[in-house]
Amino acid sequence: MKIDYYPLVNKIVSTLNIKDQLLKEADSEEHFFERPFITIAREPGSGGAPIARRLGEKLNFRVRDESIVDEVAKSTRKRKAIIKRIDEKGRTYVNDIVHSVLNPEYVDGNRFAKELSRVILTFAHEGNCIILGRGGNFITPFARGLHVNIVAPYDVRVQRAMEFEGFNEEKAKEVIARVEKERTEFVKTYFKQDLNKSNAYDITLNTTHYSIDEAVDVIMMAFRRKFPAFQRLKATIMR
Repeated sequence: MKIDYYPLVNKIVSTLNIKDQLLKEADSEEHFFERPFITIAREPGSGGAPIARRLGEKLNFRVRDESIVDEVAKSTRKRKAIIKRIDEKGRTYVNDIVHSVLNPEYVDGNRFAKELSRVILTFAHEGNCIILGRGGNFITPFARGLHVNIVAPYDVRVQRAMEFEGFNEEKAKEVIARVEKERTEFVKTYFKQDLNKSNAYDITLNTTHYSIDEAVDVIMMAFRRKFPAFQRLKATIMR
């Protein structure tokens, strides 16, 4: 039987006190999230995105990355390019006022956070997916998913950016600093949380000495520990 999950999602995001209200409501409705999911936070240059893709292939889970942007754009009736400009970036109330006056296509912070939360909670309810970034671990009920943080030392991340993105050292450092700042401010602005808080994750994985496949194996082991076989089987049967 098809479940109409929108009323609950609407209930969860109706009061935009994201940290207190959203998580309180989500935790009280944990039975609603029957299928496990994984959230992955990642430092720029740590390998989080390729790890998420390989993990999705091994678990046969959908990786929710661009599709999050697509759905937020759809729900706000704005062009995807507009949503991508504010995706995982922090903003101030003053900026919202100024831009909303000057730019008719602007999406104010509260509306963006509300729709982002709605989309991520919907994907989490569907389960069997990997939610990449965007504060997914702060939006979803902690007990119903595996929450992973992918990290690596700064020098390692700079070197990887040079190798895999073709940046010179100066450009690599510039991009890493900018993306890191944007993601940190994004989570602080909308969820009043510290992205680097260690107990916000089930597992923090330093990828310095791990290949993509080795990192995936570690995450899969953690996933199977948190969600034993009978729970994963139950989730599959319920689909």
